[in-house]
Amino acid sequence: MELIAEPVFVLHTRPWRETSLLVEVLSAGHGRLGVVARGVQGPKKQVLRAALQPLQHIRLEAQLRGELGRLTGAEALDAAPRLQGDAMLAAFYINELVLRLAPRQDPLPDLYLAYARVRARLAHDEPLAWSLRRFERDLLEAIGFGLVLDHDGDGAPVDPAARYRLDPEHGPRRLLSERSGERASAPSGRALLALASDAQPEAADLADLRRAMRQLLAHHLGARGLKSWDMLAALPRPSTPSATSEDAP
Repeated sequence: MELIAEPVFVLHTRPWRETSLLVEVLSAGHGRLGVVARGVQGPKKQVLRAALQPLQHIRLEAQLRGELGRLTGAEALDAAPRLQGDAMLAAFYINELVLRLAPRQDPLPDLYLAYARVRARLAHDEPLAWSLRRFERDLLEAIGFGLVLDHDGDGAPVDPAARYRLDPEHGPRRLLSERSGERASAPSGRALLALASDAQPEAADLADLRRAMRQLLAHHLGARGLKSWDMLAALPRPSTPSATSEDAP
């Protein structure tokens, strides 16, 4: 199959053999794709290499045969966001999530649109924590693992004042006890309703949603976690709570 002028986002690029690159991209019509860009390490290929950087939106030309395709051309559609600090780590995180959870060559138009939205939010310096929670929600929905967040696993409306555990198979489960301190760190119904309605919650609710979504994602990722989580754990963080400390993945 030949792709002609296919809009895609670049997720990851790494060296492939001596002079080539293996490029992972996300398209609307074909989902996640891996293509080999041959002979792009020389000085005459600088423009092409620049178009193949992570976060870049490009128009792709490729021939797909089997697991990996062969890139025949790429043209930048815009300039990739220039990010620093927590925003750069957030971009690495969303790319890693897509690489780990999105299947190859499976059309995912909703994920493509969700990626475009979170990329724009990062570029425009919108609140990181909220941008990431929305993307996590949208990604899980796009790949078939989304949860109904305004009703619990038994179909009852979520109570804003209650606390819930996110069950990967059944959705929100109301917590009635204080066992092992689980209830104290679980998201409130108010937080779940905010995420369901796409209304930015309060800072404390965002922190609870971050923990709950990480547990949910860990279930789908399996035993091997994310490199971005390991990177975050290794970074020195502020000794006192702050908005910045909750912004990273």
